[in-house]
Amino acid sequence: MSLTCWATDSIHGVEENEGHSWVSEMLQLPLVVTAQVDLLLVLVSLLAFWTRLSHLSYPNAVVFDEVYYGQFVSLYMKRVFFIDDSGPPLGHMILAFGAYLGGFDGNFVWNRIGAEYPTTVNVWSLRLLPALCGALCVPLVYLLTLELKFSHLSALGAAVLLLLENSLIVQSRFMLLESVLIFFVLLAFFSYLRFHNAPSSYSLLSSWSRYIWLILSGVSCGAVVGVKYMGLFSYLLLLVVASLHTWKLIGDKTISHRNVCVQCVHRVLCLVVVPVLLYVFWFYVHLSFLNRSGPHDQLMSSAFQASLQGGLSRITRGQPLEVAYGSQVTLRSSVSQPIPCWLHSHKVNYPIRYDNGRGSSHQQQVTCYPFKDVNNWWIIKDPGRQQLVVDTPPRPVRHGDVIQLVHGMTSRFLNSHDVAAPMSPHTQEVSGYIDFNVSMPAQNLWRVDISNREAESEVWKTILSEVRLVHVNTSAVLKLSGVPLPDWGFRQLEVVADKLFKAHSSSLEWTVEEHRYGTSQEQKEREAELHSPTHIDVDRKISFWAKFVELQWKMLTVKQEESEHKYSSSPLEWITMETNIAYWLHSSTNAQIHLIGNPVSWGVGNLSLLAYQLLAVVYLLRRRRGLKDVPDGVWDQFVCLGCVCVGGWLVNFVPFLLMDKTLFLYHYLPALCYLYLLSPALLEHAHTHLLSSLTHQRALCVGALAVLLSIFLTYRTFCPLTYGSPELSAHQLQGLKWRDTWDILYRRR
Repeated sequence: MSLTCWATDSIHGVEENEGHSWVSEMLQLPLVVTAQVDLLLVLVSLLAFWTRLSHLSYPNAVVFDEVYYGQFVSLYMKRVFFIDDSGPPLGHMILAFGAYLGGFDGNFVWNRIGAEYPTTVNVWSLRLLPALCGALCVPLVYLLTLELKFSHLSALGAAVLLLLENSLIVQSRFMLLESVLIFFVLLAFFSYLRFHNAPSSYSLLSSWSRYIWLILSGVSCGAVVGVKYMGLFSYLLLLVVASLHTWKLIGDKTISHRNVCVQCVHRVLCLVVVPVLLYVFWFYVHLSFLNRSGPHDQLMSSAFQASLQGGLSRITRGQPLEVAYGSQVTLRSSVSQPIPCWLHSHKVNYPIRYDNGRGSSHQQQVTCYPFKDVNNWWIIKDPGRQQLVVDTPPRPVRHGDVIQLVHGMTSRFLNSHDVAAPMSPHTQEVSGYIDFNVSMPAQNLWRVDISNREAESEVWKTILSEVRLVHVNTSAVLKLSGVPLPDWGFRQLEVVADKLFKAHSSSLEWTVEEHRYGTSQEQKEREAELHSPTHIDVDRKISFWAKFVELQWKMLTVKQEESEHKYSSSPLEWITMETNIAYWLHSSTNAQIHLIGNPVSWGVGNLSLLAYQLLAVVYLLRRRRGLKDVPDGVWDQFVCLGCVCVGGWLVNFVPFLLMDKTLFLYHYLPALCYLYLLSPALLEHAHTHLLSSLTHQRALCVGALAVLLSIFLTYRTFCPLTYGSPELSAHQLQGLKWRDTWDILYRRR
């Protein structure tokens, strides 16, 4: 009995040991955490935070483009809608989040560079997030160099170049977006290369940790495009690099077909689908949060405006949805250029003869007026009936119906005929018809063409429908030409009827904005009615996708006026840093801050770019002749370096050569970072693979140390212009004017 019990206990013990062994294998017991600390990485990170974050609240005044971005931050704090044609909303949201952390309520007038911040504004908080992003760029460059498979010494060199670059420090320390953009670009490339270089593993945990880097790269790409549209070019470059790696993966016959398909799908999902979804998400947050009427409302359609609290929504709330015969309406042109306006008429006729001698119909003027006015009201009339009131129940106007438009205040019919328009003689005049008993009969029938209809019997809807009014007699379309009329037309905008129109031109489309059902047949009663609208409660909404598409179009087509700026420059001037920007000048002393780069490191970057291109040409020619100067693995490393660094410089510089807009030196900073990434790596390549003599290698090292020392001394020299302190004398400031083209400001005492 005891033997049996012993055997049973032994069996249970074996099973228990097997269970423990299985659990231990699953949990990798014992759990051991091994930490490796890269002291060089820690050191450059601490120095980066010190150079970017120390005395961040100084100066306590608006610095250069803070006057621009601050306006949008205030609008975010007040949840007021705005359009910034320079970029998507993520950058503004990041700046606004920093302001929110500091308790900023938006109550500050951003109208002047140098204006002092009141004590109620937490300046440190406003500038915190750009400074953090700028500081994190330094360790990211270090890590990115390692992922490009260069040594820790090269990584340290790249980090030091970014660390001691005066222009990057200046741009990081204020409420600006370049440091945020550069941070996400570097993070995207680092994450992707970390994924690419990580060994494939069948372990679930290792596989997931590898793909987390790919997901992070996709998220960073979405952030890059979400901060500034210029980030799109760096994103496309990353896609090209990823495509080349994927193409090589497809050709690897050691990997199964199934595994290849799975990896390709993962790359597409993470690097294409995720960034696109995030880009849409930034706008979803933007449009959901900014739900109040603001200064840019009139650039948007009536439907968009009506979706915002206040503004047009206060006027249009509860309006009838369906336009009917007898409806009183205002017709807004769908085009926002040169300015939004409404179809208008007044008791003034066209002159008998224009200044150039051409004659007119001398009928009542019809224009487009950029202000709300009682003369913007028109009545939709059934040509077969005389009444100007809405039936009970209302008879809706549908696509294809023929109508007449009667001006509410003057009772003139909207008319067109074969008479040249006053400012656009190739088109027809549009007028309010007056019968002068001459051979000029009324031609006042218009066919309703709903361009965004979903069905042929679509009802004309308030705000939602975009309508073309086609003149029945001549087939011309009512159009806003946008040309201002002379003094006799009160400088209002010309309206014409055009036969030779472009099919998709928004200048042909009109939207019913304000709408009420007319109840007064008599003219005087109707005039009183036009001043006191009635409402019928109808709920009307516009979808997010409709707002998203409209906002995208407006951001691409509505450009703010470009004006020449004292510190604007051309891209070719950036390479040799022939220009600078005075960011801030103390009101009474010589303390000042300038965007000036480190001239030594700037020159090193340019020389590295030139050296890489020359070396690449030599390598390619010799490899074409069958001469391989470096092993294939080193060649692949050299090519990858060029794709990322030289390619990154090109995509962030060349587009500016093609842009017709005001440009500044800070636009060059993303491209400059790629050169700083290139320089130490190229130096290591030359030291390891080109110089065989120990003497030459030592000479190269001594030269590199001398250059680094020069970079540090130059950084220290320009620190007073980077941080705004200490204050320098006029003589000392003159000594910092290393180029005649630099604009250094000083007061003589």
